[in-house]
Amino acid sequence: MIKNLLILGSILLFLNACSNNNQKQQWTSWIYPDKNHIKRSMKNGVYNSLEECKQASINKIEELNISNKATYKCGLNCSFHEGMKTEICQKMTK
Repeated sequence: MIKNLLILGSILLFLNACSNNNQKQQWTSWIYPDKNHIKRSMKNGVYNSLEECKQASINKIEELNISNKATYKCGLNCSFHEGMKTEICQKMTK
């Protein structure tokens, strides 16, 4: 009985992990006009891949002519958190 429960639990964990990998990835571009004050940011769109997000971020920084003082990050699957009144991302990367 216990052996069967362990096998069933393992199968369910495996299937759950596989289904989470199929989740559509959306990358949000965040521009920080002053890399020394990262509390100030601007959202620069949502993209289907990390590479698209990076390129859009770089393009926007160049368009604003702030390449020497700005930076960016891309956030994975960001969503607005009502309690915190801010966007929360699964992962942030440059």
